[in-house]
Amino acid sequence: MAPITTDNCEFECESSVETSIDTTIENSVAASAGSGSGSNTHASRTNEQSNEVYLSEGQEHEQEQEDVPLEQMPWEAPGKQGLYDPQNEHEACGVGFIVAIDGKRSHKILRDAQTLSERMNHRGACACDNDTGDGAGVLASIPHGLYAKALSKEGITLPDLGDYATGIFYLDEAQHSAAEKEFNDLAQSLGLEVIAWRTVPASQQAIGVVARKSEPLSRQVFVRRPEGSDEKDFQRKVFVLRKRASHELAKQGRRFYICSLSDRTVVYKGLFTSDQLWDYYTDLKNPEFETYLALVHTRFSTNTFPSWERAHPLRVLAHNGEINTLRGNVNLMKAREGVMESEAFGEQLKKLYPVVEPNLSDSGSFDCVLEFITMASDRSLPESVMTMVPEAWQNDKTMPQEKRDFYQWAACVMEPWDGPALISFTDGRYIGAVLDRNGLRPSRFYVTKENVLVMASEVGVYDVDPSQVTLRADSSPAACCWWTPRRRSSSRTLN
Repeated sequence: MAPITTDNCEFECESSVETSIDTTIENSVAASAGSGSGSNTHASRTNEQSNEVYLSEGQEHEQEQEDVPLEQMPWEAPGKQGLYDPQNEHEACGVGFIVAIDGKRSHKILRDAQTLSERMNHRGACACDNDTGDGAGVLASIPHGLYAKALSKEGITLPDLGDYATGIFYLDEAQHSAAEKEFNDLAQSLGLEVIAWRTVPASQQAIGVVARKSEPLSRQVFVRRPEGSDEKDFQRKVFVLRKRASHELAKQGRRFYICSLSDRTVVYKGLFTSDQLWDYYTDLKNPEFETYLALVHTRFSTNTFPSWERAHPLRVLAHNGEINTLRGNVNLMKAREGVMESEAFGEQLKKLYPVVEPNLSDSGSFDCVLEFITMASDRSLPESVMTMVPEAWQNDKTMPQEKRDFYQWAACVMEPWDGPALISFTDGRYIGAVLDRNGLRPSRFYVTKENVLVMASEVGVYDVDPSQVTLRADSSPAACCWWTPRRRSSSRTLN
């Protein structure tokens, strides 16, 4: 792929796919239940169907038993009742990111991300106490120096950056020890070692009364990379661990949610307004928190129930808008589970089902599928995004043939996830944004002479002298733009 070069930076807009179509097809998840075209016809038809199409007679009986009302825990959203259905969870939010294109870590990137976040406070919503937001958060690269110093005080030596994965869990005070032990045992069964658990320092006084009632215990885990395991193999093992833990350790009456688990990035989020986020987590105030990217989000939970778990960023994305083909997308993903195969996961693949975890918003469902198809195939994150959010390519006679071939293949694998939506995404290697083909959400980005890239869902969130701007543009419908920071740190090059 030919990079577009400005004065001091290099980034990529997808004028062609990054890897050959043949390689992508051979190594991708095989799915014969695809839509067969670039339109959302199948998604629309399936939207008219109920999820019950997948239930056998025995399963229907089980569902009847499950319909017996259970005690609602403080952190849980209500179940389906009256006109409310959790499947209709949508958002209208503020989203943006800032990245040092040369990959240099600094605390300034985090402080600039705070400015972006706080200036989008009006895009979020507030509860009746006027002091609890619908959700806010930040996804950043792992601040290795901060974590190494924190663990050293406990007599624990953290491996080098890249040789461990970390993430923040939402647990409850009463049962967290048992949940952590079960997670440790599961990790060991997968050939992974848990180095340590850490309580994430937080200030309860920074949040509203409503948020305090459902406040979780935030615990952070560190998982060692096995000797002889390469980066991709380790990432897949960590993905299996996270996915199986989410399926197997979450039980009725027990709080168990994994915000993220990665060897590159970490997510801090919660039931905040965008200014409360930076006061609640004291890690975010520490000058030793250095990062080369930061993706921020403030949530407006449209006619639905906000929660700590549903706040953004999610594991690989933050989203503004809604997915209006959601039921069809989720149903077809469920149907594919019967026919999918993966060279990467083999027989373990079935233990990763369901791909879309229960009780998620439209964004959460999208995040599950995006993470899954990236991990289960040799597609890069931008290629996976292009698969799920294609351009209106069928009648575009100016589109390069290689790109058209990619979209034609992708249409046989998956139907479009249509919005209107702005999807911003990152896995620590790539960071980018895409509008769906309707193009009905704002997105603007610019690059400065200091090698800093800023993208946001509106203008005015970041102060920069116009003379220092080398590139400024709006995002186009379904035109996926992404950037690759050149270096993970001052001494280690990104693959």
